[in-house]
Amino acid sequence: MTAREPVFKDETITSRLRALYGRYGYSQFRMRKFEEYDLYVRNKSFLISDHVITFTEPSGKLMALKPDVTLSIVKNSKETPGYVQKVYYKESVYRVDKDSDTFKEITQVGLECVGDIDDYSIFEVLLLAVESLREIGEEFVLDISHLGIVSAVLDEAGVAAAYRAPILRCIGEKNSHGVAALCREAGVDETKIAAIVKLVTTYGERQRVLAVLEEMSLGESGRAALAQLRCVLTALEKEAPAGSIRVDFSVIHDMNYYNGIVFRGFLYGIPSGILSGGQYDYLMQKMGKNGGAIGFAVYPDLLERLASPQQKYDVDTVLLYDEALPLADVRAAARALAADGKSVTVQKSLPGKLRYRQLCRLNESGVEILEEHA
Repeated sequence: MTAREPVFKDETITSRLRALYGRYGYSQFRMRKFEEYDLYVRNKSFLISDHVITFTEPSGKLMALKPDVTLSIVKNSKETPGYVQKVYYKESVYRVDKDSDTFKEITQVGLECVGDIDDYSIFEVLLLAVESLREIGEEFVLDISHLGIVSAVLDEAGVAAAYRAPILRCIGEKNSHGVAALCREAGVDETKIAAIVKLVTTYGERQRVLAVLEEMSLGESGRAALAQLRCVLTALEKEAPAGSIRVDFSVIHDMNYYNGIVFRGFLYGIPSGILSGGQYDYLMQKMGKNGGAIGFAVYPDLLERLASPQQKYDVDTVLLYDEALPLADVRAAARALAADGKSVTVQKSLPGKLRYRQLCRLNESGVEILEEHA
């Protein structure tokens, strides 16, 4: 079977994903474009950027255009024992673009499971992450990590709290030399340093990675995390294409908010992850909510910006015409030129910066080709 070409039109992507989530019983969550600014101040470190667009309502209340969707969903979630609220969304968020250093409206499509989360809930969200990637393009990889295992390895090594954040940054960068240097600075034993470095450098296929982890000292909590990871991955690999699931402990999210399984999705040919998610029980606790939560977001506009092939031409054919010609003749000539699916723009004169493959002129005797490029 031929691999499906990646889809880059935003509306095509979002309509496919919304239909997918609906089939799994997720309902659409709609929200306002803004929230009280205090929500973001209290959870600033959870945000990708601390730059937020604010404005004051006539009542004097300070509001903000939302830079994040998850916080709004958690804030408005209902707590019902034994129940999991399953929602999906297509929303705009407002963040600073790293390249232009200006605010940009970014489309997010994603889903959240909030409430009495169990292993099936985690498996289903991972499965939907796989299915989301597959809806966009056949060649993809979902990298999965478990923060409970990462935390257990650092605990077993006795890494002091002051060193955890910089060590986690190095783990996220797969910088084993940086990890080792920081651990030595923190006074960690060389044997323990070797265990942390092994975690950084061990990634890939499930069975190989789990075999390495079985030999490591993880403690009781780490063993429980390993058992959960094994359970979920075993079920997931029965549903996913061969080679599309990898275990990679460089997938690191803020451990003040995230716990458990975290993941990131990639499409072939695109260097940046276009899907990101994980379990964020700690955020629920910080916002005074019971239960757990897991979800992910897909970034269609990032996908389009990074992956759309650079077009050599703006249009296939430019058709020049004289106003004295009958309109029906001009239309017939344009239709004939576009008969094989080519794009045609009809103009009285040649636009200055338009890039075209073919330049034609319509006169009384028919269509004359003036210029043609390969």
